[in-house]
Amino acid sequence: MAGPQTRDRLVNTREAILHAALKVVGEQGVGGLTNRRIATAAGVSLGTLTYHFPSQTALLREAMLLFVEEETTKLTGFVDAYREQGLSVEQAASVVEQVIAQLPFGTDELGAHELYLQAARDPGLQDAAARCFAAYDELALVILKTLGVPSPERLTGPVVALIAGLQLRRLATGDDGVGVAQSLMMLVRGAS
Repeated sequence: MAGPQTRDRLVNTREAILHAALKVVGEQGVGGLTNRRIATAAGVSLGTLTYHFPSQTALLREAMLLFVEEETTKLTGFVDAYREQGLSVEQAASVVEQVIAQLPFGTDELGAHELYLQAARDPGLQDAAARCFAAYDELALVILKTLGVPSPERLTGPVVALIAGLQLRRLATGDDGVGVAQSLMMLVRGAS
């Protein structure tokens, strides 16, 4: 039976492999993903990689879910920090714009977008993609409810789509993310 240190080491190894997969996908695209590149980036042997992930689909699914879990945890922290302040919708939209402008733009973020596109081609990833967007929808719903937006359920999908689209635009163009607040306000006010 594995002790706590062994379990922690296994979890750390799995996470290192998942982060390495996101890094490789972000740098090379899904087409450039190989077990050798992932193992090298993670600092593990090929045997360790295949022990933890018997297929690339399983690896990509778990990498996508880990990215979203970490991102929603980070974003929930931002929400919690501002929740007590009783922000107006306008102030909240401005905060969202500031948060987006401060988000890192590295290979992990690019890798996550690559995986969403890969999910369109690979039905084995679609459940993970749906779970990712459900997490974003839930976070948007919490924010909209906190702000007292009427019928927030109607807006969760459009808000998430707007932010995801603006993030994709930012990745593709190097744009600084300015204009998010105005776009969010137009969406929320138009739905009220």
